[in-house]
Amino acid sequence: MSEVARVSHAPALRGSVRVPGDKSTSHRALMLSALASGASTIVGLSPGLDVASTGHIVVQLGATRLLEGDATVVIGPDHGLRASDLPLDCGNSGTTMRLLTGVVSAVPGSHVLVGDASLSRRPMDRVAQPLMLMGSVVVGQGPRVTAPLQVTGSSDLHGIEYHVPMASAQVKSAVLLAGLGATGTTTIVEDLRTRSTTEDMLVAAGLDLVSVDWNEGRKVTLQPGRPVAGHWRVPGDPSQAAFFAVLGAIHRDAVIEVVDVDGARERTGYVEVLRRMGADLSSRANGETVTFEVRSSALHATEIFAEEVPSVDEVPVLAVAAAAAE
Repeated sequence: MSEVARVSHAPALRGSVRVPGDKSTSHRALMLSALASGASTIVGLSPGLDVASTGHIVVQLGATRLLEGDATVVIGPDHGLRASDLPLDCGNSGTTMRLLTGVVSAVPGSHVLVGDASLSRRPMDRVAQPLMLMGSVVVGQGPRVTAPLQVTGSSDLHGIEYHVPMASAQVKSAVLLAGLGATGTTTIVEDLRTRSTTEDMLVAAGLDLVSVDWNEGRKVTLQPGRPVAGHWRVPGDPSQAAFFAVLGAIHRDAVIEVVDVDGARERTGYVEVLRRMGADLSSRANGETVTFEVRSSALHATEIFAEEVPSVDEVPVLAVAAAAAE
């Protein structure tokens, strides 16, 4: 018989919360650390299963991973990653499968990427197409290229200019990660800007990358190279912060602070949505992170546009806010 947890209504909510580390940053910190030569330190790594899948795979590919207190140390092999004889199990993580398809495209040898039943139904064709233009071979199941994926990595990849047909930070990231090991320049053109986590982290890792924004679009140009080992501090996950922001807004007597959250504008669109609904929500910047403070509010209805919440993770909790709004 399963246990029953009883949750009592709190008449008032006061306090400060730090949400777990951002998954997007965590995945990329593990991959860039594994691609570098030497030891990198990651603080605040997301404890979720998706990020754990990425962590297991970089070890399979030849990196070393150690736990030192609250930090994770990843040591990239001097001569680069190598193919594994065993399948690379991505679990339920689409980010792991899509980004690692880009990574292993530049690692000579045969790579098999598998996932659970749910992930195995998710299409990978949008990632496979540009990578094959670069010289990789990506074979999946059916026309939508579902897992298991057979990726034949090559040291002869060449850079391309790729106009992303549909906004996707994961497709962009897969191509850029493959571009690290390609010959020549890799360029990504987006008509609608997606989160810049990958670009920002590539620059922080010492890579030659130029990003130019115009209107709603962006052009990213990357030169090949190897990341430099270093220190990564993972900010709080904005999607998880959204739940506490809504909680504070819809509760009758609440003052909640959410600290050290990734402040990227593509990740925090829900903040403006809640403000437009009447939420008493203030923010203050601290470098690249922000701290939110939200108080009990009288919410009213609004119209929400897709570009405001490019991550579907915030949609359920915004539906809760809508249910509590006039």
